[in-house]
Amino acid sequence: MSKFNKDKVMQRYLIVAVLLTLVGVAVIAKAGYMMTAKKSYWETVANSLKSDCDSVRPNRGNILSCDGQLLASSIPEYKIFMDYQAGGNEDTAWVHKRDTLWRNNLDSLCEGLHTIFPAWTAEQFKTRLEQGRNKVIVNPKTGVKTVGARHWAVWPKRISYSTYCEVAELPFFNLPANKGGFHYEKFEARRRPFGSLAERTIGGIRSFEGGRDTARFGLELYYDSLLRGKMGIQRKQKVLNKVVPFIMTPPIDGADIVTTIDVSMQDLAEQALVEELKKWNASMGVTILMEVKTGDVKAIVNMRRGADGEYHELYNDAISYRCEPGSVFKTASFLVALDDGVVDTNFVIPTGNGVMKMHGANMKDHNWHHGGYGDINVARTLEVSSNIGVSYVIDKFYGSNPTKYVEGLYRVGIGEDLKLSFIGYLPPNIRMPNTTTTDRAKYWSKTTLPWMSIGYETQIAPINTVTFYNAIANNGKMMRPRFVKEFIKDGEVVATVQPEVIKDQIAKPQSIRTMQTILRHVVSQGLGKKAGSHSFQVAGKTGTAQVSQGHGGYKNGTVEYWLSFCGYFPADNPQYTCIVCLKKLGLPASGGAMSGAVFHKISEGVMAKSLKLRVEDACDSSSVFQPDVKSGDVTAANYVLNRLNINASDINIEAPEFRQHVMPNTIGMGARDAVYRIESQGVKVRLIGIGSVKHQSIAPGTVLKSGMVCTLELK
Repeated sequence: MSKFNKDKVMQRYLIVAVLLTLVGVAVIAKAGYMMTAKKSYWETVANSLKSDCDSVRPNRGNILSCDGQLLASSIPEYKIFMDYQAGGNEDTAWVHKRDTLWRNNLDSLCEGLHTIFPAWTAEQFKTRLEQGRNKVIVNPKTGVKTVGARHWAVWPKRISYSTYCEVAELPFFNLPANKGGFHYEKFEARRRPFGSLAERTIGGIRSFEGGRDTARFGLELYYDSLLRGKMGIQRKQKVLNKVVPFIMTPPIDGADIVTTIDVSMQDLAEQALVEELKKWNASMGVTILMEVKTGDVKAIVNMRRGADGEYHELYNDAISYRCEPGSVFKTASFLVALDDGVVDTNFVIPTGNGVMKMHGANMKDHNWHHGGYGDINVARTLEVSSNIGVSYVIDKFYGSNPTKYVEGLYRVGIGEDLKLSFIGYLPPNIRMPNTTTTDRAKYWSKTTLPWMSIGYETQIAPINTVTFYNAIANNGKMMRPRFVKEFIKDGEVVATVQPEVIKDQIAKPQSIRTMQTILRHVVSQGLGKKAGSHSFQVAGKTGTAQVSQGHGGYKNGTVEYWLSFCGYFPADNPQYTCIVCLKKLGLPASGGAMSGAVFHKISEGVMAKSLKLRVEDACDSSSVFQPDVKSGDVTAANYVLNRLNINASDINIEAPEFRQHVMPNTIGMGARDAVYRIESQGVKVRLIGIGSVKHQSIAPGTVLKSGMVCTLELK
């Protein structure tokens, strides 16, 4: 074994240590040099390798009608801008070239903008663009001033994608954004193909700068999280002058919503309501059309007169406008009494001369000035909508225990909280007896019960009233109003909203059948005749109520009326329930005549839509199916007759005789055959009218000469 030489080893270690120390010093020196002398250079390099993460917006789901038609959809919109500092402001070759291109193309650019946006002249566009180019920008941090706006709006409004493409092809704007400076902001705009149809029900979107949007009302708001989807994440990697985007987390598009709204029924209901509103100069109107078996809302219209005098959907009054319903409430009062067994249809009520004292206040029938109705039974009371008749029964049998009556109202469903899928829905306000409260609105006096029984002293939205009547039409089964049927994602149904039963039976079957009969008589022989039809049976109830002006009472100045008709059709096999409400100032005011007229138009239109006839009914058995054959090309006529399996020999077809240079007889011919036959003789033809030839200006048999013109009159 060799002997260890300590001196040689230590010498080598020393050399290695010195070398490593020199390398370390060199690294530190280089780093210091880069941090000081080369700082600006490496900052530029760092900026050129910038990496940002942006959110990626998903596509908002569509809202569809029950048959798949678009009610609301998102489309892209753009705002266009100029960055006048794109490409830099330093004295470079590109900057000189950019400025030269700007000067050379400015006039043609402005002319192109004027062609696309005629509202502004080319000179206005030039002034606008030059103003942005000369704008002085001050950096708030450094105070450095630069010339040229960075985000100058070329056009103040949003434009469609097709318009954006036109603008992007204009001179100078067709340069890359990092050189020319033309760029855009993209927005998702919500559009309703059917305009304002069911606007308050479908909902609305308010878009803000930066692409943000906010759902405002209706289904758009209630199902916002489902329609909106989930945001994705996109990383933008900037390499020198190029930005390379790539998706880190893909966005999840929103689901589509299929509603129960039927576009044709909605349009029918809206037109019928607006026509009546204009006729009577009413301030407000509501219509709801509901399918009996499912509770599907097929149409819902909310109209108010705007400042321009026209009618618009300003509020969803059908679900949020609680008011005293008036006489349509009498059906609920009598259903409670019938169900409790305190009366039957034969019970006679002494309504007298139309005026009756009730706990110190006068209760009047609408015909009191004609002497009233005298003694009438329960059924007739509803037919003529006698205030005295209803209030007499309820006060007589529930006066000592009004709580039982109010509990009965909730039992039959008129006071049910429907828990609708709309923000803004207000459930009924039917108060329980309370004589100890100091709140005037909740205090229960002796007159509360009789007036409540005829539709006052309660607040109920139209949607609750129509749901109650729909339960009567549905043999006592109360369905929750359904506005949405299913949700669709990527073309597949991902969830279904099933029809929901609120109450299996709102009253005894016998009570329901009795009320169904009474409601049919209201239309056939009572005050609801205007709502009836000659083609099918209608059942329902009228309502005319004075609108309270708060502490001012019911007669503070001109009286305002709430007119309504609620019913269903066809009465013998109910398919649809409908309520129509109008609000107007002064007389005349009649729920049966005015609201009933709208109900009549809607019911007739809906039933006509569903009417199906056999093809055989379109044939007239007494007629002979044999086509008329005009003079002309016999070969073509024979071909058609053979195709129709008709023997051409059974029809006397005489081929017209034609001679050269002699005007042929074209009477009865089709235009095509006549023109061909005459022009083949070298004569020009002028046609008047359409159909077959009934007169020709040159008589048949005339010897033809060059340059002649024949005018053919067709019929």
